[in-house]
Parts: sequence; C-alpha cells; structure tokens
Amino acid sequence: MTGPNKNKLYPNDNIKTVCFISNLPKRSNVEIGEYTYYSDNQKSPEKFFDSIKHHYEFLGDKLIIGKFCAIAEGVKFIMNGANHRMDGITTYPFNIFAGGWEKVTPTVEQLPFKGDTVIGNDVWIGEYVTIMPGIKIGDGAIIAANSTVVKNVEPYTIYGGNPAKFIKKRFSDEMIELLQRLQWWNWDEQKIFNNLELLVSAHDIATVKSLLEN
Repeated sequence: MTGPNKNKLYPNDNIKTVCFISNLPKRSNVEIGEYTYYSDNQKSPEKFFDSIKHHYEFLGDKLIIGKFCAIAEGVKFIMNGANHRMDGITTYPFNIFAGGWEKVTPTVEQLPFKGDTVIGNDVWIGEYVTIMPGIKIGDGAIIAANSTVVKNVEPYTIYGGNPAKFIKKRFSDEMIELLQRLQWWNWDEQKIFNNLELLVSAHDIATVKSLLEN
C-alpha cells in the first residue's frame, strides 16, 4: 500500500466531507491537480464548482489549481466574468437589463481582463477566502481564513486579511529555493510514501539537499 486511491472521489470511505476534486466531472477551463482536496462540512464537497463565480466560457479565462492543495469550505474564486466596464462615467451594467439598453453592450476588449487564476502546488487556502480574478498564488503558500486575495502571493509565504497582506515567509530564502527545486508533489506514489515522515517534519537545509540528491 502506497497511499489512498487518487482516482476515488472520496478517498477515505469513512469521511464524506472531503473529496479529491480532480475526480469531479470535468468542467471547461478548469484544471485541478491530483490529490487536491476540498473540505466542506456545510454541504457536499461535490459542490466545489459552486465556489467558482462568474466563470463564462466565452471569456476564455482558466482556473488552474495544482497538486496536493487543501481548500476549505466557503472559498470563492471570482473570475473575470464579474468585471464591469470601468472607463465610462458609470460602471452600471445597463446592457444586461435589455429594453433597448443592450445597445451599450461592451465588447470583451472593453472589459477589464486579469487573465487566468493560478493556484500552485501544496497551497493551503483557509475557510471563506475570496480570490479575485487573475491572481497567482505560489507553491507552498498559506492563505488565512476570511481573507480576500487581491494581489499575487509568493511561494512559501503566509498572507491574511482583507485585503490579504504579506504576514511572513514560511522558511528562509535558501530553504524556499531548495523546496522549489525539490517539487516533491511530482514524485511518484512510492517515493512519497517512503518519505512521508520527512515531508511532514521540520528539517534543516542539509536534509532537503539530501532529498534533492536522491
């Protein structure tokens, strides 16, 4: 045995509030890495896609989530379809109410577009976090509960608040550089299983360097 079945929606038959969301039915413009889970005690975690707001295929923006991420209940990903035109006197979306107002329907080019939302690998996103369009969150980052993320988050940092601000780095710069090279989430299942104790424990730089060499 080398771990849970990554192809099961509910990897632990005794826990139905946590699921591997890469095994949900595929959705256009959403990419989710293996072992990334969504936890929701309020409703079925199968409802994960309800967390993705204003995501319209014609805009072309993607939500990309890496491997081994931990996503708590109440998280919201706000996509580019939520944007209003901002270069006029008013931001009011007259066009959506018809009755002749549709004559000022903006083109896609006239709407703010922030690009894809990209969540790295091994990212922990706390309860009721809101992530705005086009945000990039680096590998190993932690987002504190109830935060609103309005700017990019560097790898292996902790952000929190509304708007979310940098709190601290999780490790030294040298350790972060080594971990970014290590990319343990790309190891095969056997190697991860063999190194579980090392992965969940605090280590010095020498130990991480030794993992890079093996």
